[in-house]
Amino acid sequence: MFHAGHNAGVAVSGGADSVCLLYALVELAPRWNLRLSVLHLDHGLRGEDSRRDAEFVRELAVRLSLPATIRTVDLTASPGNLEQAGRHARLRFFREMISTGAVERVALGHTRNDQAETVLFRFLRGAGTAGLAGIRPVTEDGMVRPLLETDRSEVEDFLRSRGIEWREDSTNASPEFARNRLRHGLLPQLAREWNPAITETLSRTADWALAEEAYWEAEISRLAGQALVERDGAVLVRAAALAALPVATGRRLVRRAIERAKGDLRGIDFGHVAKVLSLACARKGDGRLQSTGLDIRRSFEWLRFSRPTTQPRDYQAPAPVPGVVRLPAARIEISLELIERTESSSSAHSVYNESDTSCLDWCSLSGPLEFRNWRPGDQYQPWGTAGVEKIKTFFQAARIPIWERRNWPILLDGPSIVWARRFGPAAAFAARPDSRLLLVVREHYESESSAAASTE
Repeated sequence: MFHAGHNAGVAVSGGADSVCLLYALVELAPRWNLRLSVLHLDHGLRGEDSRRDAEFVRELAVRLSLPATIRTVDLTASPGNLEQAGRHARLRFFREMISTGAVERVALGHTRNDQAETVLFRFLRGAGTAGLAGIRPVTEDGMVRPLLETDRSEVEDFLRSRGIEWREDSTNASPEFARNRLRHGLLPQLAREWNPAITETLSRTADWALAEEAYWEAEISRLAGQALVERDGAVLVRAAALAALPVATGRRLVRRAIERAKGDLRGIDFGHVAKVLSLACARKGDGRLQSTGLDIRRSFEWLRFSRPTTQPRDYQAPAPVPGVVRLPAARIEISLELIERTESSSSAHSVYNESDTSCLDWCSLSGPLEFRNWRPGDQYQPWGTAGVEKIKTFFQAARIPIWERRNWPILLDGPSIVWARRFGPAAAFAARPDSRLLLVVREHYESESSAAASTE
């Protein structure tokens, strides 16, 4: 939790748990060479009582000769759950203190009782193993909880034995808050009627789940590095690879993909994950799932996780000859080059055999040329095919994922489609054996395109 020489902020509300934590760390600081400071957020939710708490904490810091940072915010007009708003405001404050370098750790006074309440609360809401791991003793953002294995009764014994005062939060008895109903109602009932050691049992459950999650965290990070592809703010995974995993592994990989794409897992429950796995296992290669802040689509072999987006804008760009046109939306560069074919020249034969290269008969083009994205209804006859077809038909035959199509580049000569990415030149404009001047079109893909979108 701490390294020697750390600047450690102690979050002190004035309640028994945080005051106990502060005094314990004051005693231990010389041994660990810690430099302590006191942090307090007055969120104004209890009016005059909140101001008295702040003053109590200020006087406590002075008594212990510790620097204090006491901040005031007004959350009384916050919409929704005020308890949650207060918790978020405190975390923002603590993270700011760490990010600005004022402290390196923030110590919080959560006890084993808080852990038990959290585990029970999350279980009743349907949490999985990650949720049942409860309150983490150490988090990546620098929060530490030294009292997490200490019972609340031990905290009060510590304070009383030293004659140390603390503040009682009047809202801790209010049945308006769900945690208070657990603390004063359900947990005592479970202790009386089912398990006298319910607090310890739930705390052990958190320890067990935390160890399980530590293992799975490493395993899913390894698997995600192999299976998940991040591209343009989205996360892609092959449906068959996901469907082939054991259910426990598949569920966790889906959660990891959602977290990467959405930024968090808020609002994601068992049902969401189950539907994604069903989509991956379906024999039909298309489908879509949407929820707040998340859009999941299947197209052929791929599942794509992303935030909801608006329809991509159409684009058009002049096609200079010779020249290179970069089309960022399509993640491709296309070069245009003129080659004169002579009887002794072998260059034309070589370009015909290059991959991602097409040759058009320059003399059959009237110009000017331009690139644009594919539009629904576009159709043409590629060289070597029997007739005119919609480009959408070629997409389906080539199993191009639906999210790749909108930005697919098309080369136009006036109103005529003379070339399309991957599908090549139009029959009427393709280079012939007697063509003397060739327009060579080369596709240059960005590095991750083939990994994310190619289904060849």
